[in-house]
Amino acid sequence: MADDSTLLGRMRTGTAVLGDVQRLPGYSLLIYEGEAGQLNDLPQPERVAFLADLALLGEAVKRACSALDPEFWRINYSVYGNSWEHLHGHVFARYRWEPEALRRGPVWMYPDLRDERYALGERHAALRAAVAAALAEVVAEDAGGPG
Repeated sequence: MADDSTLLGRMRTGTAVLGDVQRLPGYSLLIYEGEAGQLNDLPQPERVAFLADLALLGEAVKRACSALDPEFWRINYSVYGNSWEHLHGHVFARYRWEPEALRRGPVWMYPDLRDERYALGERHAALRAAVAAALAEVVAEDAGGPG
């Protein structure tokens, strides 16, 4: 499912990976570890746990990307499954350097979102390391429970 070039870490409900296209640096996914085609296939407790893990991944992306780029703006989340019918969630970092018309809309508005120029590669090693380290931190903080 994930190889070493994409793996960010294992979570309670799945595997966090860096997306294979980095049009918006930090794009990551949480791939559910079990068998489910969509969020509503899960029993309520597992659904809540998956969404909590997705939020933790978002927090990790936020920490890493805001440290790497002063133009970091916010995190967007989405869960679809229309083209790959296995439960997974998307985490997108958004930036102030994005063109206004595209920044204000969904990431799918980018006409070059999947352009080869943005393919995950060696140049993303520092980004992957930063998100993976931040993910380890937020998971450890979450395991500590309420303070």
